[in-house]
Amino acid sequence: MVIQGLAFYLFALMTVASGAMVITARNPVHSVLFLILAFFNSAALFLLMGAEFVAFILIIVYVGAVAVLFLFVVMMLDIDFARLREGFLNYLPIGALVGLILLVELLLVLGAWAILPESELRVTAPAPEAASGLTNTEALGNLIYTEYVYAFQVAGLVLLVAMIGAIVLTLRSRPVRRQRIADQVNRRPEDVLVVRKVDPGEGI
Repeated sequence: MVIQGLAFYLFALMTVASGAMVITARNPVHSVLFLILAFFNSAALFLLMGAEFVAFILIIVYVGAVAVLFLFVVMMLDIDFARLREGFLNYLPIGALVGLILLVELLLVLGAWAILPESELRVTAPAPEAASGLTNTEALGNLIYTEYVYAFQVAGLVLLVAMIGAIVLTLRSRPVRRQRIADQVNRRPEDVLVVRKVDPGEGI
């Protein structure tokens, strides 16, 4: 238990530090790399909790797809971040007001938080799935595709609509110059050549 406690505090500290570096890093590439580090530490925390499926999904989906996509987009797009930061002070009062409102809401939620007396017994009690021989992944799959199958399908449709909307918003029609063999064959010298007489000492 001592090793698990030390590992929890180590991974939790690394996650918080990585999240802070994501915001405070000046280089956007470094921010994405710190984000990947935060995902790995969060996955380690899920492993300590016994949720191995969520941990592997966090690494495969977020680190393997989303964070790498962010990294490629940031590295390939030539974005002038210095120009983007020019109007930061103009929007600072509005951002501070929104942040203050969110902080007050979080404090109200934490102030009204109630802990059940039997919560400690529920945490230490073995899960019902463990007695039947089901793994964490099997139990989660049975729960998603039986009781929450409609919510799962709706979430898939929402992601599909979001993907189509992103494609439509970023799609730009660009004129493409095509080669016309007939026009090139039928071209005459007088259509492309101009013969001018230039006197000595004078330009065109």
